[in-house]
Amino acid sequence: MRITTLAEYGVICALHLAKRVTEGPVTGRDIAAREQLPVDYVEQILLRLRRSGIVRSTRGAHGGYALAREASDISVRDVINAAEETTFDLHCVSHPVGADRCSDAHNCSIRPVWLLLQQRIDDVLEGVRLSDLLMQESEVRERVGLPVMEHGKANSAVASGVGARMALPVLQ
Repeated sequence: MRITTLAEYGVICALHLAKRVTEGPVTGRDIAAREQLPVDYVEQILLRLRRSGIVRSTRGAHGGYALAREASDISVRDVINAAEETTFDLHCVSHPVGADRCSDAHNCSIRPVWLLLQQRIDDVLEGVRLSDLLMQESEVRERVGLPVMEHGKANSAVASGVGARMALPVLQ
């Protein structure tokens, strides 16, 4: 599985707005400059996020974009769905090998594996909120159940599960 540029930039743009929530509307050009992303791409992504109700736009001299909801009410899945329109491309649906082989009527032993993977990915992305991403990397690692890195090495207490205080239930 690959995270597309649209998905990655979508999360970066939404997180940027979450970090600047008290500053009022932020222009797409400003986001692009500060995050070192192509302006046209950022504007395209912000339009998709606006259409999905994740951001709102304000016109005028002091216009720009702001989150339409609290960062705690926006999941990473919401952002990726808005930017990319899907979190996981089920290839047998989007690009079937053949109509007979890839139809729902055909007995395909591979399809359940891809469907399970899609469900797990969606569950993980739904469990992570923009507000979670406002924390430091070590806190986010702990939050999602990954080992906390200390000087390039995983902290063995967290890696073994000892002291992990609020890992996402979907990842345990």
